[in-house]
Amino acid sequence: MADYSRKQEALDYHAKPKPGKLAISVTKPFTTYEELSLAYTPGVAEPVKAIRDDPEAAFRYTSKGNLVAVISNGTAVLGLGDTGALASKPVMEGKAVLFKKFADVNVFDIEVDADNPKDFIDTVVRIAPTFGGINLEDIAAPHCFEIEKTLIERLDIPVFHDDQHGTAIIVAAGLINALELQGKKLADAKIVCMGAGAAGVASMNLLLEMGAQLENVFMCDRKGVIHSERDDLSEQKAQFATKTDLRSVDDAMKQADVFIGLSGPDTVSKEQIGMMPARPVVFALSNPTPEITPEDAQSVRDDLIMATGRSDYPNQVNNVLGFPYIFRGALDVRARRINMTMCVAAARAMGELARQPVPNSVLEAHSQDAMSFGPDYIIPSPFDPRLIDFIPPAVAQAAIATGVARTEYPSHYPQPVVEPKQG
Repeated sequence: MADYSRKQEALDYHAKPKPGKLAISVTKPFTTYEELSLAYTPGVAEPVKAIRDDPEAAFRYTSKGNLVAVISNGTAVLGLGDTGALASKPVMEGKAVLFKKFADVNVFDIEVDADNPKDFIDTVVRIAPTFGGINLEDIAAPHCFEIEKTLIERLDIPVFHDDQHGTAIIVAAGLINALELQGKKLADAKIVCMGAGAAGVASMNLLLEMGAQLENVFMCDRKGVIHSERDDLSEQKAQFATKTDLRSVDDAMKQADVFIGLSGPDTVSKEQIGMMPARPVVFALSNPTPEITPEDAQSVRDDLIMATGRSDYPNQVNNVLGFPYIFRGALDVRARRINMTMCVAAARAMGELARQPVPNSVLEAHSQDAMSFGPDYIIPSPFDPRLIDFIPPAVAQAAIATGVARTEYPSHYPQPVVEPKQG
């Protein structure tokens, strides 16, 4: 009965009082004939001519500069798989709500009925002039890699696949903090990544950029450790084919300072967690059912730090911590792309925020009397109002430093909290 009630509550939320979660509002006065003549003909001809003569004028005279397209073909929707484009629309609308709520970024959600990567890419390229950025969402691997890479090459606005890089940024932020609390360094840590899909590949690439060593990264798929003697590897998996004698997940876990799960439910046992060296870090991020529950992991280890993708446990790896603020920073300097340096800057800023005193508004949101940086608080809360002050400035500064920004550092921004590193 409880499951039915929750299901009906979700359906009613989306259906009433009006279907969907989005609407469009008018941003200019529009009550007189004079205002009509300015909004449409003949007045609208003036910005048209200005943009015809200088495409950059679109950022001044239209909503382009604060408008992101959230685009999916519905081939990998949440934990539901290939639902088709239309059925992905509630998720894309939800993403739009988060953009607007947390970073005041406007969104058009666009569902593209195209399983073929070329058709999808062609569609996005043709509609791209409308937007200041493209957020790809819920596109299955391996097509998501080709789609993102090609769109980045063909477009001069940021293209960001959140299932890859959004997840990677939050993972990196939390892991840096967790390792410090455990008295370990990223450069020395042996990392097992269960899952070689979009999020796994992007997360490991970002950690390598931030100082992890390739010889210490053991990515695992259904066949075990991805190693250099395997001849069945995709291009994405092959870059993590380590020269090693390790073959099984058990072999790898015996050496792992860090376990990162981006695979599926219940794929790691208590026995495997028990094999890990002292003071391990366990990120079991399959959602809604993690690779191993905190209860099971903590029943065999009292020295671990753990994160999941769920809101009912401490240390939730939640993409809403990232994408609204990353795009905010990118849009505010009219960035041509979101590059690795910008991702590193976002991760470092996010990690730094978790170390700051927690404001009362966050305590109230979590119904807690006290929260502070430590084993149960390595990642900021999504309700921390300071995310907008930490992440966009760091991203904007990194965009400027790497030459992908069209404008200077915004005068209304606070000074960046974290200095981004090059690379």
